[in-house]
Amino acid sequence: MPQAIPATLIAGDGIGPEIVEATLLVLDALGAPFAWESQVAGLGGIRAAGDPLPEATLASIRRTRLALKGPLETPSGGGYRSSNVRLREAFHLYANVRPVRTLIPGGRFDKIDLVVVRENLEGLYIGHEHYVRVDDDPHAVAIGTGVNTRAGCRRILEYAFDYALATGRKKVTLVHKANIMKVLTGIFLETGQELYDSTYKGRIVMDTAIVDACAMKLVLNPWQYEVLVTTNLFGDILSDLAAGLVGGLGMTPGANIGTDAAIFEAVHGSAPDIAGRGLANPTALLLAAALMIEHCKRPELAARLRQALHDALNVDQVRRACCPNPDPEANGSVYGQSS
Repeated sequence: MPQAIPATLIAGDGIGPEIVEATLLVLDALGAPFAWESQVAGLGGIRAAGDPLPEATLASIRRTRLALKGPLETPSGGGYRSSNVRLREAFHLYANVRPVRTLIPGGRFDKIDLVVVRENLEGLYIGHEHYVRVDDDPHAVAIGTGVNTRAGCRRILEYAFDYALATGRKKVTLVHKANIMKVLTGIFLETGQELYDSTYKGRIVMDTAIVDACAMKLVLNPWQYEVLVTTNLFGDILSDLAAGLVGGLGMTPGANIGTDAAIFEAVHGSAPDIAGRGLANPTALLLAAALMIEHCKRPELAARLRQALHDALNVDQVRRACCPNPDPEANGSVYGQSS
């Protein structure tokens, strides 16, 4: 019998406990070799420890270096800082990997199979923001600073090229806005071109795309892309756009890969308005679990999980509440959000 693999389990908020329970049932039936340490974060962390990311949760991930988590609620505007962003920073999770594949054939965007690789630690997500008072208005001016480093750009670009080669992809598209943000995203484009010329040319094809044009082309002809690699904010937006091609965030998983740990997640929101009603969709978390299993060098188990999900959707036609309602007002203000 394979040795058990210690892993941290974070059920999350809203529908999180429901989709985690469903995923654990599948993993148990599959014989996935995880020994779980259950921890809390988000609103659950606030209630249990007065902190959306308690020290006990961080300590568990330090021990296991592996985690599966449900959605965590983060207030818009005020409140506390995103636990997802804090986790990325705490464990140097520099690569956010979002595979996007058609699960139910026959729709407008059929046979989609692309991957968005997003830099996860730099850019405008570093949180260097402040207000400037003018007269009686303390929030008269809002200022945010983005930071991209040569080392950070090189690290995510190397990951994307190596990922593409390892998974049999033929092309990597570097997405930027260097025509306008000539320094902040220019360094990303410049580093990518240098790295490609010195290391990857002849082994794989690289092309480039300006982010707004890339968004348009994803809607017009997504089949032209295989791997998209880009900076933090652009990756957040484009990965959600790509998810919309195959049914929404409830149909796509996320992996956060770093030097100190790997955390796998459902990237959709916590949908507190439908929690406990039997409507939550576990597909994204099941697919995240498959990525986690592959990360642990058990590709045969991951393939069985994906095949079972495919058969449930397309052979048994189990599709009630399969996809999140595209109307955010109907399905909760956070169900369609990722960060």
